Amino acid sequence: MAAFALASVTAALLPAPALAAGDDRELGGGDGYSAQVRRTEYGIPHVLAHDFRGLGYGYGYAFAQDNLCELADQVVTLRGERSRWFGPDGESPGDGMNLALDTYHQGLRRAGTVHRLLEQSAPLGPTEDLRRMVEGYAAGYDRYLRDTGVDALPDASCRGRQWVGPITAEDIWNLIYEVNGNAGIADVQAAVATAAPPGAAASGAAPARAGGVKRPADGSQNGRDLGSNAWALGREATREGHGMMLANPHLPWVGGHRFYQVQLTIPGVLDVSGAALYGTPVVEIGHTRDLAFTSTTSFADHGSVYRLTLVPGDPTSYLVDGRAERMGRQDVPVTVRGADGRLSTVTRTIYTSRYGPVLADQDAGVGWTDTYAYAFRDANADNLRSMSEWLAMDRSQSVAELKRAQDTYQGMPWSYTFASDVSGATYFTDSSAVPHLSDEQLARCTLVPSHDLPAVLDGSITSCAWGTDPGAVVPGLFGPANHPRLERADYVANSNNNPYLTNPAAPLAGYPGIYGTEPRLSPRAQLGLRMIAERREGTDGLGAPGFTLSTLQAAMFGDREQNAELDRDDAVAMCRANPVLSASDGSRVDVSRACEVLAAWNTRADDTGHGAVLWQAFGYGLHTRNPVWRVPYDPAQPLTTPRGLDGDSPDVRRALADAVQRLGRDGTALDATIGDVQRWAGIALHGCDDGAGCFDVVTASPASGSTGGSVPQPGTGARGSSFVMATELTPQGPRTRTVLTYGESVNPASPHYTDQTALFSRKQWVTERFTEAEITASPALETTRLRG
Repeated sequence: MAAFALASVTAALLPAPALAAGDDRELGGGDGYSAQVRRTEYGIPHVLAHDFRGLGYGYGYAFAQDNLCELADQVVTLRGERSRWFGPDGESPGDGMNLALDTYHQGLRRAGTVHRLLEQSAPLGPTEDLRRMVEGYAAGYDRYLRDTGVDALPDASCRGRQWVGPITAEDIWNLIYEVNGNAGIADVQAAVATAAPPGAAASGAAPARAGGVKRPADGSQNGRDLGSNAWALGREATREGHGMMLANPHLPWVGGHRFYQVQLTIPGVLDVSGAALYGTPVVEIGHTRDLAFTSTTSFADHGSVYRLTLVPGDPTSYLVDGRAERMGRQDVPVTVRGADGRLSTVTRTIYTSRYGPVLADQDAGVGWTDTYAYAFRDANADNLRSMSEWLAMDRSQSVAELKRAQDTYQGMPWSYTFASDVSGATYFTDSSAVPHLSDEQLARCTLVPSHDLPAVLDGSITSCAWGTDPGAVVPGLFGPANHPRLERADYVANSNNNPYLTNPAAPLAGYPGIYGTEPRLSPRAQLGLRMIAERREGTDGLGAPGFTLSTLQAAMFGDREQNAELDRDDAVAMCRANPVLSASDGSRVDVSRACEVLAAWNTRADDTGHGAVLWQAFGYGLHTRNPVWRVPYDPAQPLTTPRGLDGDSPDVRRALADAVQRLGRDGTALDATIGDVQRWAGIALHGCDDGAGCFDVVTASPASGSTGGSVPQPGTGARGSSFVMATELTPQGPRTRTVLTYGESVNPASPHYTDQTALFSRKQWVTERFTEAEITASPALETTRLRG
């Protein structure tokens, strides 16, 4: 483990580069930190420091310049103070009302969970270098706030607001802990905060509707839309025999799941470039000189719901192996601002069990009755290890080093890992925190298979509890020996499907079933694997076989649709044979014009795809029905079945009639392109909905990203392709192209709010500046020296 302790470094800072152009500012101070923030095109910061404290300081300062208001808002949430500042009933980010989330987060803080984890040594607690980075990050944020002043902040959304103030390292640790729970407890926080036994309603505001862990039918994790594409390409798949990587996370474009692009450098110690979730101090998707890595959301469950059989007559006691156990009880006071501005205190109670907190959500089928209650156990309940693992990955230069880092910390919270190195080796694993539940336990203990929540297990017998694995650093989870893994010289790839077909030439098997074993792929996953196969064969129209950096970029933004490629011709044949169809309301609809639009459509979801909007509307209708396929699913043809719409099906016919009817009612042209109806701050976007089998997933409204005055308007969000990175690892160094689809800043007044959105709209990329020579050659270079 010592090899990954990331020992602190006191090497001297390299001499400041001679600046050919740009602004060079030096900001003094007495903080005892030292860093340079060098910004190149599109405001991308390259942070240079001589130690980890300074590196965090420069990073926190740069992030605050672009996004202080967003992080300040997250801090208010994590401190449990939304009700204090905004009242108990306002909608807050995520699921639930302010009072519910405040109750949860205040309870977490009062329980001392994060403090307890910080008291442990690595690998259970953070490494010393990570602690220094977090300390520096908070100090850098505070330095920018102090220098600028709340009343002079450039972002009007929090300028002059009383709730904006300095942050501490504790706030960042709480944010890291929250990130780790994003595929588990984060989705049921309101259900925990409002849970009350029968006859004892939660005090204060009415219980919020709690969001369960939503898992769409295509397997893309949950209601928070945590999805992605990832390709790690090896020497047998690339034209020059180098390792390559395509990173394409699909996350919301608003809120705390946005990415920030950065390069972090300590000469001779660390040099990593890529992207990180807001407020996190390390790079989570990116590359070093010789290694690239990315992630997609794991298909596995990262928590369990346990049904508690209650003691008759006592709804706060439950039975385990026939013996009664009392629930724990924590009274949580929350400060609440009334409509008149006066502050008062509301106290709620959080109940706990041996498995974890008790939750109640009647709509999700886990209500609290006289007979049963339900509890949630989160696989990341003891996880502050994630950032230590990512920091070790940020220093790795080979697949082998990355594997050692992951096996040491075992902190990946909820995502798969993909890696490729300069030798052309590739690697896939689900090393995320997954409950140690055997196939036999799942079969015996599952009471209610659920679509909205992990399967409900029997909490009345100890034999249904999570098991132990001698290789796991914390009890209750699977250790590295049980993680699905695959190393290849050609490729590994995933689009939020389970591990089974990471590479169809070598199906994975033998891993525990909780990781997912369903062989059937979603349309997007099918298309991604088809695209790789066609590029290797040279049959995709992009030239000679084998990936190059340019063909990787072209494949990414080809805007292909799996369902259209397989089914469009059948739809055209159906409507040509039946030019007038019946809609769901019984009216007769002339679809002849729609038929010709689909026939002429090139099946692309971009500004050349006249008909993509019609096809997407048709697809929405099909999803609510049961279309009949002419060729059913065939395990021997996993990438192209099912296919062929049955034009004789009344459901298929009604779906097309409804689509034509709806577009006419909305005033949308039948031959509209995606960019006609999908925009960010007025900029046309390509890409389309996951359900249509689009590889380049983007969903937005015509008003997404729009502003009223100087702040984004409610209900104008978007999601999908966010930080996109194509990297070729050569012996001479990495060659990388990126685009951060929404830019570096959440502030609509910033030039970096939509500058990269315009690039994305034109399918253009940023040529990354990674080396010292590349950075100093930037004509846009601006340098800020922060000294203590």
